[in-house]
Amino acid sequence: MSMTEHAKPMLITQGDAAGIGPEIIVKAFRDVPEQMQGCVVVGDMAVMQRAALLVAQCDYHAPRMQVQQVSDVQETAQVEAPFIIPVLQVTQPFAVAELPAWGRISAAAGRLAADCVVWAANAALRGEVSAMVTAPVHKEALFAAGVPFPGHTEMLQACAAAHASVAVEDMPVRMMLANPELKTVLVSIHVSLRQAIEAVTLENILQTLHITHAAELAATGRAPHMAVAGLNPHAGEGGLMGREELDIIIPALQQARAQGLHVSGPFAPDTVFMRARAKNGQPGEFDVVVAMYHDQGLIPVKYLGLEQGVNVTLGLPLVRTSPDHGTAFDVAGTAKTDASSLLAAVAMARAMSH
Repeated sequence: MSMTEHAKPMLITQGDAAGIGPEIIVKAFRDVPEQMQGCVVVGDMAVMQRAALLVAQCDYHAPRMQVQQVSDVQETAQVEAPFIIPVLQVTQPFAVAELPAWGRISAAAGRLAADCVVWAANAALRGEVSAMVTAPVHKEALFAAGVPFPGHTEMLQACAAAHASVAVEDMPVRMMLANPELKTVLVSIHVSLRQAIEAVTLENILQTLHITHAAELAATGRAPHMAVAGLNPHAGEGGLMGREELDIIIPALQQARAQGLHVSGPFAPDTVFMRARAKNGQPGEFDVVVAMYHDQGLIPVKYLGLEQGVNVTLGLPLVRTSPDHGTAFDVAGTAKTDASSLLAAVAMARAMSH
């Protein structure tokens, strides 16, 4: 896809410098340059140069990537040559001797990753870019750096709330994980299982349904048919295995239907994802599944394969997508990584921002 004169650039945050984020960015620019045209990396020059060198050393038959610093997002439009990665240096540069070791938790890497995300988010909130795609961050590195957020979703929520001058609770967001076969949205995100159960409230479920409905309507042009998973085995079995379905989830769905949403459930969590899955060119029974907590919703999508999975933050006044995998410290620095999920995230961000 070529950038037109009026097209806005897309930002790619480099993620944790000790993880696989920088190298999958290099591979994406190298392997599918036409898809990455108009993208600029928000990161560190030394980090990205190290990643480019690593990829070149491990695959010397492929074109060697050049890392080029740009002064602002608009300068990206002038970077037309293939095999060049434009980088915005928005933080104090790393000296080569100070680069975090591959696969090691580093407070410096956590701080750099967070600063890049905040900078990119603010640029997107100001309308300077079309979207942002975030490479993986490491939660322990963020914690070591004193970052008061466990991940991207909460960080972006806080940025958007500050930009709008509202309280964080007045900027509700949800995580969606999607691939060509299945979409799932979560009622709660990065909290303990005990806290996740406590978050199963009528208000949170209803809010999740409205956020999901609005996002899917904007993306596809039609109202989605949403399925809701139960919290308990067999969706409570009529109260025999828990009353959350009877006391909380069903009343929330009744209110949602009364407000015009197309929603079904609650369904047994161990079967609803299979019913919603699209396969063999045929759509599933539902457009999206609303899951009650993190692992309930993400395991089915990730089991189908990480290659095409995309993490999308719903409810923000900006477009943000991400690969559905983590920093993969166990293989960082080996260049044995696959950029498919990052490329899928870029493609989805483009589709959502047009």
